[in-house]
Amino acid sequence: MARLGTAQLKVLEAIAGGTGYGFDVMDQAGLASGSVYPALSKLEKSGLVRSRWEAASVARREKRPPRRYYEITASGREALAGALAQARDLARSLARAVKESG
Repeated sequence: MARLGTAQLKVLEAIAGGTGYGFDVMDQAGLASGSVYPALSKLEKSGLVRSRWEAASVARREKRPPRRYYEITASGREALAGALAQARDLARSLARAVKESG
């Protein structure tokens, strides 16, 4: 499995939490569009998320462009769980190293 970068991890975590489309992902992840959209593209190409466009009639009714909605896949959930476990392990190791050095 490919290693997830920080932006990809934050975006994947936002989508796993129920955030569905680009602007909401940007808000939830605390990232700019220049980080979010490339991350979404990479995540989709790697099969960790999938997307669908909403019906144009819905967007017209709300007087806005159509939104592209993203959802996490089973592989994405596994990758997210693995990345978060690695982050927890690293945090514990760092905490232990600081404790032992002080």
